[in-house]
Amino acid sequence: AGCAGCRRTTQQGRRSAAPMLCASLVSLAYSPQVQETSGILRIPLSVNYTARFLQRHNGLMAARLGDVNEDEIPIHDYQDAQYYGPLSIGTPPQSFEVVFDTGSSNLWVPSKKCSLLNIACRLHNKYDSTLSSTYTKNGSAFAIQYGSGSLSGFVSSDTVTLGDVTVKDVLFAEAVKEPGIAFVAAHFDGILGFGFPTIAVNGIPPFFQQAVASGAVKEPVFAFYLAKDASAPSGGELTLGGVDPAHYTGVFTYTPVTIPGYWQFTVDSLQVGGAPFSGAFKAIADTGTSLLALPKADLGILIAKLPGVKELPGTGEYLIPDCTKIAEMPSLTLTIAGKPFELTADDYVLKVTAQGVTECLLGMVGIDVPPPRGPLWILGDVFLRKYYTKFDYGNQRLGFATAK
Repeated sequence: AGCAGCRRTTQQGRRSAAPMLCASLVSLAYSPQVQETSGILRIPLSVNYTARFLQRHNGLMAARLGDVNEDEIPIHDYQDAQYYGPLSIGTPPQSFEVVFDTGSSNLWVPSKKCSLLNIACRLHNKYDSTLSSTYTKNGSAFAIQYGSGSLSGFVSSDTVTLGDVTVKDVLFAEAVKEPGIAFVAAHFDGILGFGFPTIAVNGIPPFFQQAVASGAVKEPVFAFYLAKDASAPSGGELTLGGVDPAHYTGVFTYTPVTIPGYWQFTVDSLQVGGAPFSGAFKAIADTGTSLLALPKADLGILIAKLPGVKELPGTGEYLIPDCTKIAEMPSLTLTIAGKPFELTADDYVLKVTAQGVTECLLGMVGIDVPPPRGPLWILGDVFLRKYYTKFDYGNQRLGFATAK
């Protein structure tokens, strides 16, 4: 999540390397070197704090879940990091860095009209409506409840551009109040949601759906590829209007979206080391969550089956003190639409290096999502790095294929 593991009720001696799970200490910023190949536009992205950092400081994950003619946008990743990239609003364009989040549906950026006491706003790019010839006033109140308080502001309308996709008259929020330390520390300015309209605050049409309706995106499909190697030149790619065969092998396994809002679907069963662990359960595919998030009771039972795992007191995080134990840890096999999707220990254990020390941390976190939405598993980047994911809005389905 992005702020991205966030939900919006209307919307992560010797010093441990564990904090690297919470924040990327290096911002992989790139100049906007646009590359176009066969009509495909690529825009480098940057990396910042993970959903776990945000969750710890703002309670965002709990708040979030409580109550072809293609445009390809490369993503750059650093270990367990949050993905974000450039977007512009207005005429002439005003530039922002936004988190791409499939677990929310609104676009918001800081407003020039924010208070001088709003430190987060003062440290980030701000939208100034007086500088845009395509701005239209709306003025409706906007608020998203986070664990540390309410992000609030008002709605405006203007032209929005992502890559070479430009959409006129997009409703978005100008944030004047941003709660908690996470927004102060973050290098991104705002969030661009890719969820369904049903979870959009104020019923505002999401950007992607508007892009499809206007013809700027020909096919109502987008896809995420997240590179497995954090040191790779490109950390991944967001594709609008189709998929990129260069980043997956085989065919897609499709499963229907069961409740449009989040990208929610059914996992038929889970096996641990080949032995049955669970029958069917609800899950969501969420680019805004770095880890696998699962009910706390399930996590406790699962950890008992993983040799060498120790809890880091008071953090909700789990460490494998002896990294050689990874070879003894069982695979997790999720069956989706009748097909097995395996995560080995190398997939769900994160090797993190800080200050010359490498530690192995479990890429899972416990979270109890209350009914009726929950109980729920959140398949975040730990799963999405292994399986290229197609978000088929037109057919209300998800497609998974093995990532290259």
